[in-house]
Amino acid sequence: MARDQSPASDNSSYLSPARPRVLAHRGLAVEAPENSMLAFAKAVAAGARYVETDVHSSLDGIAVVAHNSSLLRVAGRDLIIEQLTMAELRRIDLGYGQGFCSLSEAIDAFPETRFNIDVKSAGAVLPTVRAIRDLTATDRVLVTSFDEKRRAATAAQLPGVASSASARRFMVALLSAKTGATPALRRALSGLVAIQVPEKALGLRVTTQRMIQRVHGLGLEMHVWTINEPQRMRHLLDLGVDGIVTDRADLALEVVASRA
Repeated sequence: MARDQSPASDNSSYLSPARPRVLAHRGLAVEAPENSMLAFAKAVAAGARYVETDVHSSLDGIAVVAHNSSLLRVAGRDLIIEQLTMAELRRIDLGYGQGFCSLSEAIDAFPETRFNIDVKSAGAVLPTVRAIRDLTATDRVLVTSFDEKRRAATAAQLPGVASSASARRFMVALLSAKTGATPALRRALSGLVAIQVPEKALGLRVTTQRMIQRVHGLGLEMHVWTINEPQRMRHLLDLGVDGIVTDRADLALEVVASRA
């Protein structure tokens, strides 16, 4: 059964909707390029309330929605995002009539949607902060980064914003939880609302009931990535995870609906 209240819901309106959460990983890239306006529209149309996305900075200092710094994988062009202006990036053909979009465009186009934003480069910190501030969107975004300096720098400039653990803080938390070092676990997760994690790390299983209970005991949620098989989604939800980060938000939403 879906639970009605998050353990961290009193810390951030980002987590105010009922659990479990389905986070559409780079949108719903089914007949749509990942991280495009079309992919976001498809995710929202399927019923997703959360979109997971990534940002870099353009040459002219605009937060660009993109996972990789290079255009090679998504556009077959050996170019770097930070070497192109936003206008130039919009003209890049990503397929299905889509080009790169800015973070501001995406947040503005989907005013009821919550965005989980991974800041991918140091140069993207200030553009990301500006985009969120300009749209008064702090209450419906979560900012994070694999790099703790980027995560902390972004969060510090957005008072009250939700944030999840960087790779470094997650690793400390995982080892602390496994060894029973509760004070170290508490310090590692201080000021956060969630950890967003793979099923395994450092050769250790992350998604155990004991680990989930420890995270919940500190008032945080656990979101697991990137889960695309309905059977795995059901298993993780049975264990008590709070959110599924998935390329197939449509399938995950069906799983959640079947459990309600």
